[in-house]
Amino acid sequence: MSIHEFQLDQASLTGGTVELQPLQAAHAQALLAAAADGQLWQMKLTVIPGPETIAEYVAVALAGRQAGTVMPFVIVKRDTGRLIGSTRFWKIDRTNRKLEIGHTWLSESAQRSAVNTEAKYLLLAYAFEVMACVRVQFTTDELNEKSRTAILRIGAQQEGIIRHERIMPDGRKRNSVRFSMIDTEWPEIKRALQQKMKR
Repeated sequence: MSIHEFQLDQASLTGGTVELQPLQAAHAQALLAAAADGQLWQMKLTVIPGPETIAEYVAVALAGRQAGTVMPFVIVKRDTGRLIGSTRFWKIDRTNRKLEIGHTWLSESAQRSAVNTEAKYLLLAYAFEVMACVRVQFTTDELNEKSRTAILRIGAQQEGIIRHERIMPDGRKRNSVRFSMIDTEWPEIKRALQQKMKR
């Protein structure tokens, strides 16, 4: 299947530790519980659903899937079956075979673990090897040092700062940092990620 044959009935992506399952409306309460682990909706550097915003968060993700521009996932620990976060492909551009990985967040207790590396590996492998993407990009807040470091650590290259790229819920005009990987880089990045996961 290429990015041109993108299906609305998206697949689950299964690794050793986590499974990325297609987001469903029925996941709303479990997503909220995952975000409550650390009260993540209070973060100023990213937008994570809270009690007032969960319904819209899920509705927007599902509308994007219906339009063919978004593939939203929930992140589930395989050993416990517990939902611990969310991520998605979005800005899916089938003509130019590119997309962005974003809207990624994890419950506080799942942060600083192997989960994020494996989730990114599953997404990247699917994007490059199944959807035949030539480019995968990431965008984060210029102020979010933790996220910037994590994106570099998985092998992406920083491309630049996009000024006033979006307006945050508190009204702040956010500068964003754009990173990318391209298809010719994927084999080497894949090997490095596999080594990292073995450790």
